[in-house]
This record gives sequence, C-alpha cells and structure tokens, in this order.
Amino acid sequence: MIFTHSPLSKRSSLLFVAALLAASAATAAGTHGGGHNESPIGEPGVASKASRTIQVDAADSMRFTPALVDVKKGETVRFVVTNSGKVPHEFSLGTEKELKEHYEVMKKFPGMEHDEANKISLKPGQKGEVIWRFTKGGVVDFACLHPGHYDAGMKGQIKVTTK
Repeated sequence: MIFTHSPLSKRSSLLFVAALLAASAATAAGTHGGGHNESPIGEPGVASKASRTIQVDAADSMRFTPALVDVKKGETVRFVVTNSGKVPHEFSLGTEKELKEHYEVMKKFPGMEHDEANKISLKPGQKGEVIWRFTKGGVVDFACLHPGHYDAGMKGQIKVTTK
C-alpha cells in the first residue's frame, strides 16, 4: 500500500505536532490557572531574605556534611556548598522521587551540569550556593546525582518544621 500526503494532511500533521509541543511545554512549566503550582519542596529564595547560611561539604567519601539539616517553614536558607574532593559533585534539592528520576537521567548523560535554582554542579575544589525558601513542612531531600554517588549514599535530608 502506498501512502501519499496531500498538502492538507501534511499541514494537519504539522499543526498536531505544534499543539503537542505546546502542551508539553505548558505541562513542564506547571499549571497556570491564576497561580503557579507550588513545589512540594519550596521555591527559589531571595539572597537578601536568607535568615542564615549553612556550609555543606561534598566529599569524595560520598557523603555530605552535614547530612541532616533542620529549618523552619517559611525560612530562606543560603546553602554554601564546597566540593572538597577530586571528582565532580552536585547538590540537588528535591523530593526523593524527583531525585531518583533525575538520577536515572544522569546515568544516561553523566556529563550533565546544572544551573537551576535548586541544583548546583561543582568541579573539584569549587564552591557555590543554593538559596532556597522552604514553604511547606515535611522533609526535603538532597543528593549528588553523579552516576554512582547517589547509590554510594551521597544524600541527605532537610527537616522542615512548622513550629
């Protein structure tokens, strides 16, 4: 059987692809029905509103120090992360599910670097910061998602108290 494309069917196909791409972009950006969908881990913070700075060391022992952090709901924290090792590391905030999903992507693209509000990629000896506002109580996870690092235990938790 031979299929031919009339100009109308080709145009319909292009419109369908354009609509599909637009829907994907809208979904990736969040829901916009008068407000933004709030992330379960909070939102990017404003440096001038940071109530404190927490120094975090990312080491080749595949550990963060500290690995447990306590913050208050509504608090904005500046995390100053130092890679004291000889291999690249990253500091990535998210839910456990988000981190595991992104870890699978990192395994496929191990050279990936991040420049997002909740993530920072650090070369050996490099220092950087993540400023984050914790808007909900509960637990926020953080991890290094370089292949092998997460599995080796390079992760931690931030307990967000509501009191």
